[in-house]
Amino acid sequence: MPTIRPATEADLPAINAIYNHYVLHSTCTYQTEPSTAEERLEWFRQHGEKHPVIVAEEDGQVVGWGSLSRFHPRAAYGHSVEDSVYLHHEWQGRGLGGILLGELLRLAKELGHHTVLGGIDADQAASVALHAKFGFVKVSHLKEVGYKQDRWLDVIWMQKML
Repeated sequence: MPTIRPATEADLPAINAIYNHYVLHSTCTYQTEPSTAEERLEWFRQHGEKHPVIVAEEDGQVVGWGSLSRFHPRAAYGHSVEDSVYLHHEWQGRGLGGILLGELLRLAKELGHHTVLGGIDADQAASVALHAKFGFVKVSHLKEVGYKQDRWLDVIWMQKML
């Protein structure tokens, strides 16, 4: 199994390549244009100590990544985070998503966060199942709030109290 470690700026090209695959080929992100290297660097620098980015590395290659991001910019939301987990498309179905999500939950608790939320396209059954496996519960279902790949998309929010 891959090694899980904190991400560095040197990992950003691989993180961006993994993410941009889904921008172009999936509804698991509602971003419609690939992220540039400059945008990814800005994203990374906004994370910091309380909002880590981690990678899964196998034989020197980044094969997946995860992050905890601010849920909302207002101060009272400071103990709530949103998780993201993305795998190189050839690594799906091998258990790596669970390893990354488990590590993000461990870090969230260690960092003093109170709740973790996941905004998930309602058709992404594997992501919904992964979150449910870790004790997330569905707290909302927003109808037709996204439009991508010539269709309207629903978002569900899942939440885990730490």
